[in-house]
Amino acid sequence: MNDIRSTDRKVIVVGGGIGGLAAALALARQGIRVELLEQAEKIGEIGAGIQLGANAFAALDALGVGEAARKRSVFTDYLMMMDAIDATEVAKVDVGEPYRKRFGNPYAVIHRVDIHLSILEAVQVHPLIQFRTATQVRALEQDESGVVVIDQHGERHRADAVVGCDGVKSAIRQALLGDEPRVTGHVVYRAVVDVADMPADLQINAPVVWAGPNCHLVHYPLRGGEQYNLVVTFHSREQEVWGVRDGSKEEVLSYFQGIHPRPHQMLDRPSSWRRWATADRDPVERWSFGRATILGDAAHPMTQYLAQGACQALEDAVTLGAAVQATDGDFTAAFALYEKVRIPRTARVLYSAREMGRLYHARGVERLVRNSLWVGRTQEQFYDALQWLHGWRAEDCLGGAR
Repeated sequence: MNDIRSTDRKVIVVGGGIGGLAAALALARQGIRVELLEQAEKIGEIGAGIQLGANAFAALDALGVGEAARKRSVFTDYLMMMDAIDATEVAKVDVGEPYRKRFGNPYAVIHRVDIHLSILEAVQVHPLIQFRTATQVRALEQDESGVVVIDQHGERHRADAVVGCDGVKSAIRQALLGDEPRVTGHVVYRAVVDVADMPADLQINAPVVWAGPNCHLVHYPLRGGEQYNLVVTFHSREQEVWGVRDGSKEEVLSYFQGIHPRPHQMLDRPSSWRRWATADRDPVERWSFGRATILGDAAHPMTQYLAQGACQALEDAVTLGAAVQATDGDFTAAFALYEKVRIPRTARVLYSAREMGRLYHARGVERLVRNSLWVGRTQEQFYDALQWLHGWRAEDCLGGAR
């Protein structure tokens, strides 16, 4: 842990998700008191599984929680893309020992609750972090000496700076930028099934993408292989509004006609589904203003096609802490440095995720082109293509910027 220099500085972190907890820990490790405000009644996480690339583990290690996350992770053998129409293999990347040797960390999958808990445990025992739940931030004020956030009860919380980690519908982003998220029209259904209910020929120790026309399916093991995460995505026929609700098997089945029987069989397995209407945002040239900044989905919500949403939030948090250290706690300068580094990188990830979604959902001739893209590619060539993303290192997170 970095030496705790001074505890007279205080930052408010809005949001207790993965990004918010990571930001709180990164700041506290710089000797800064943190008041973490979460709108839910208790700190927790929803959802199913997420994927963690080597860059995520580099960030988790920098926060001191890498081992806790590793103990709850399933380390996969491959990343695989299959054609959902004819069940042929499109691409296969070895993420076992050769991947670890190249990137210095593993590739893993983990339940969202477990990665959240791995960070929460460290946050809960840190003496400089204070929680306040059932606190919904509604407004932000700032002056030359600090910031004030106002909650739903009109209570005013004062600090030297604020970091908004409050998701796609961020109140802090609304106060700073006032823009609206871009509803993609892509709907994601997520479910977790016990291994006993998972088809035997799909019990593969890998995130497997079944790419289909205007849709795709994903599955991978969780919690020591005792469960499997299922994700299906499709282009909605409806006018979607961003949000989460219960889904229906009938809707899922209506979008996956013509899919090969092998991937199609898993659509009958979940007893319940959660339905996400997804959104992202076009990148912006600035997201820090004075003593206020944003992080994670509040700053750069992205589609899930590169499995990098949580990974990028973790990178954000580590970089934010490094920027505060580099500027000796001058929050205005630190936030400017942080966004200078993070905006181009997260924009590249966001644009790349959109393009990967196009490849996943290719149809007609585009499907044929996609299926030929990686023919004959060596594993080292796959790693070379992933270097910019999975090769991120905490010690270089500022990239020489000062």
